[in-house]
Amino acid sequence: MKKVLVTRPMPDAVIGALSAAHKVAVRDDTGPMSRVEMIAALQRFDAILPTIGDAFSAEIFAAASEIRAGLLANFGVGYNHIDVTAARAHGVEVTNTPGVLTDATADLALTLILATARRAGEGERLVRAGRWHGWHPTQLLGQQVTGTRLGIVGMGRIGQAIARRGHYGFGMEVAYTNRSPKALDFPARQIETLTALAAEVDFLVVAVPGGAATHHLIGAEVFAAMKPTGIFVNIARGDVVDEAALIAALKAGEIAGAGLDVYENEPEVPEALRLMENVTLLPHLGSATLETRAAMGLLAADNILSFLAGEAPISPV
Repeated sequence: MKKVLVTRPMPDAVIGALSAAHKVAVRDDTGPMSRVEMIAALQRFDAILPTIGDAFSAEIFAAASEIRAGLLANFGVGYNHIDVTAARAHGVEVTNTPGVLTDATADLALTLILATARRAGEGERLVRAGRWHGWHPTQLLGQQVTGTRLGIVGMGRIGQAIARRGHYGFGMEVAYTNRSPKALDFPARQIETLTALAAEVDFLVVAVPGGAATHHLIGAEVFAAMKPTGIFVNIARGDVVDEAALIAALKAGEIAGAGLDVYENEPEVPEALRLMENVTLLPHLGSATLETRAAMGLLAADNILSFLAGEAPISPV
């Protein structure tokens, strides 16, 4: 039997699938692994199931020196916390869990659009605080979502799922930017630049991968191009957005609001954002349904089982 480390508590089905074939250790801590833990894991286990925050950098691989692990089966579609080039240089393969979290993440994007446009967070806080004194015609007037313009930055699996929901569910006119043209099964118009897209739409949603290529992709220039009634939504990775520029745009009234599920220095959320009533803040809930998290874990487990059986991993990055 091989030795497998799972770096966070997981649904029982995931642990069961791995334990049926191998010796499994589950780390009880829900926070990211420390440097010492990551080095020890690379030295002591045949495969590791890590997730966001477990920063397997080039320095970690170099420090581990004699590496036993042959696979990092990442729990999540994003893997910018793993230096894949360094992993491969040290004989470690990397996989992720694409596809299984698409619908849950797209659903959450619509949640953020609706909650921010309709000021749902403000309303909920008003009621909980006992400050709601009854309906009146001008109370918490928000923006309509149906029939508006939706802009998608990154038309991959998740971007397309968001666009379909917007188009078919809310009659939204969809436009997008993407590195290459896309053959889509719904009406959508590709726009050449980010700023041109930002200037046209009512809701701008980011759905690109994290990593060096997209770091601070969304900054002051994009926010300045948006309509003053525009709403910005991020369900991608926190560092895709220049958070200081976002705060400045919100304070200056360059945009009307924002819906955020991820943050640049997660789990730290700037006080400036926490104090703004026109910002919806969620604790990285994109894939947080039992069905989705179980499916993610089982795909990661299947990658491990295939690899340890001498077969090719199912979803290599």
